Amino acid sequence: MKPLMSCPREEWRAVVGVLTDIDDTLTTEGALGDAARQALERLAAAGLPVIAITGRPAGWSEPMARDWAVCGIVAENGGVLLTRDRVKGASASLAADPLIIEFSQDAQTRAGNAARLKRCADEILARVPGATLATDSAGRLTDIAIDHSEHAYLPPAAIEAVCAVMRAHGLQATVSSIHINGWIGTHNKWTAAEWAVPRLTGLAFDPARWLYVGDSSNDQLMFERMPLSVAVANIERFLPVLTHRPRYITQAERGEGFAEVVQALLAARPG
Repeated sequence: MKPLMSCPREEWRAVVGVLTDIDDTLTTEGALGDAARQALERLAAAGLPVIAITGRPAGWSEPMARDWAVCGIVAENGGVLLTRDRVKGASASLAADPLIIEFSQDAQTRAGNAARLKRCADEILARVPGATLATDSAGRLTDIAIDHSEHAYLPPAAIEAVCAVMRAHGLQATVSSIHINGWIGTHNKWTAAEWAVPRLTGLAFDPARWLYVGDSSNDQLMFERMPLSVAVANIERFLPVLTHRPRYITQAERGEGFAEVVQALLAARPG
């Protein structure tokens, strides 16, 4: 893991788009700050598409998919894709565009998974002291989430106990900067990129030409597989548990760190 400033200009110049986490990567204290918002707008103006991939629920992601300068958002760790359907002649306001919501699993599969997810959540709440559902749970369509650092605190041993229950129920389990997410199926942040990039850009997904930006242990798969990966500085608290680290790290944290990445990327582009 090297300082961001050491990334060669040649690597930046190969980038055709940006994949990014949301919580504590784009956002600071749960909100998109001016620096990150302007960075997204600068990327859009430069013709570089941005696709956000998050463990947050579809319902929570809808306003961002409408308002932010992104091509779309893949929510629930690859379970749900949200994008605007730009209507010819419509208002310039992004919020005026209809929102398209797609799923990586069919309706029958999702319906069958719902009961299993509820049983798992009920067991976690009964067995793990202090465990609470994430406050955004009402907007979840394909997964469950337990809060560990957003509005409640769970120590490392309790986080691992939650993951163990999820796995015992046949769920995938990952830990973000704020939640423990569990879902049924083979989808993840990597398959989200494979799905979303062609769907939203019309381009085949070439990992060597996309940049990934993240901040926590649930970004490890992307750090492992993306040739150009960057973490914002607040990843430091997760480093002891990371098997796969990003190639580069920013000086700044959260949204300011993302803006730092965008500045370096745009500065290396010709013209």
